[in-house]
Amino acid sequence: MGRRLRRDARAGRAAAGYRPTVAALCGVQFVDVLGVTSAIVAIPAMLRGVSAPPAATPLLATVYAMCFGGLLVLGARLGDRYGHRRVLLTGTAGFAAAGLAGASAQEVIQLVAARGFQGAAAAISVPSALRLLLDAAPGEAERRGALAAWSAAGAAAGALGLLAGGLLTDVLGWRSVFWVNLPVGIALVAAIRLTVPPSVPERDRAPLDLAGAALLTGAVMALIVGAALAEEPRRRGLGGLLAAAGVGIAVAFAARQRRARDPLVPRAAFASANLRTGAAVSFVNTATTSSTGVLATLLLQQRFGVSPVGAGFALVPFSLGVIAGSALTGPLGRRLPVRRLAAVGLAGIAAGDLLLALTYGSVAAIVAGVLLAGLGLGIASVAGTAIGTDVAETLGGTASGILNTGAQLGTALGVAALLLLAAGVDEPWPGTAVAWAVAAGLAGLTALVVLVRGGSGAERPEAERGGAREDAGDARPAVGAGRREAS
Repeated sequence: MGRRLRRDARAGRAAAGYRPTVAALCGVQFVDVLGVTSAIVAIPAMLRGVSAPPAATPLLATVYAMCFGGLLVLGARLGDRYGHRRVLLTGTAGFAAAGLAGASAQEVIQLVAARGFQGAAAAISVPSALRLLLDAAPGEAERRGALAAWSAAGAAAGALGLLAGGLLTDVLGWRSVFWVNLPVGIALVAAIRLTVPPSVPERDRAPLDLAGAALLTGAVMALIVGAALAEEPRRRGLGGLLAAAGVGIAVAFAARQRRARDPLVPRAAFASANLRTGAAVSFVNTATTSSTGVLATLLLQQRFGVSPVGAGFALVPFSLGVIAGSALTGPLGRRLPVRRLAAVGLAGIAAGDLLLALTYGSVAAIVAGVLLAGLGLGIASVAGTAIGTDVAETLGGTASGILNTGAQLGTALGVAALLLLAAGVDEPWPGTAVAWAVAAGLAGLTALVVLVRGGSGAERPEAERGGAREDAGDARPAVGAGRREAS
């Protein structure tokens, strides 16, 4: 009876229209991802404003991403346990409160704490927002459109973050980077309360695996901070040590998950081919595009003398490409299996990076290359998310956390590795061109692997839910079929 009532309620919501819900939830994604980079360009002004030494730069630059990436899976599990709408409202309100704290900070420790709390609030919000978004879509076409909007919002926010932060800092001062989150957060809370229906928490109230959560958070934080420090020649050794420590903690986390009675990441998640594939695509998407944008920004400023704001405007075509690529997943998804769609997107990223490598030294080529990479990212993001979230109902929240964690790690590790490569190579080709070529190779190789695995019949998403669907492999999994009835 309860399942029938939830199904009837969902049908009623679908009939009333789901677009306002999708808009509100994509707004959460946009604001939370924007927070990763929007404050970075304001860091020098922040440090001057609170009379802090330049040595505080690395911590202030990484603490948001560190908390965001490290707490995503725990945030997803909290949503499963207490209800995704309730957890989303809590995280969104916390994000706004952290903005108020940062805007009024007088000491550098207050700034660091505010940024860290913002990252933690985003980690709580994003997995629940994605789970609720998937449940809001009444059918396959609507779910594909919702995922396209979600991916476009996240990727566009990531690309526009530096530009938005620079404009706010130049026009209104660095405190505006924090102040703006207060009215935005209040508006999002109101929109969620008006458009997102209450969700049903899991009945299973097994204790949360806090030890596992601590290990996973520590591993992700160590990897992100280590990668950031490795970008600076003076701190490269320390960064390498932290990254190695992160790998060691990750091994301990995996061992803990095998032994724990109620692990943080359900054992079925490790066995889910869909989730593994989606996480890998999410990682490669950001590793090969975030690094591309950073390298392009540095090249524009250092070689061509473009201002930071001017470099930000030069990368606007990347955001436009992401939006266009996400929109293309509608018509393409009706013709291609979802794995082939992911491969097409990854191939687009590879083509954009390869164009940048082959035409090194041309501003026009930079604009064209990032546009092409953006198109590919828009397609691959939607497809990767569709694959990774096509899992058993009990894995819905966990899947969203894992996918977002993969994307955060891709950004951190990809940027660090390719910046190191660009700085360490100068013969016979420029290091930046070599780094772009490596990014193209990684995206292209991943596209090939996704195609090969799809053609081998490796995945049966409906079978993971206990369904009886017989067609598998290259037959397109119905994007949106068999979705869970309540969140």
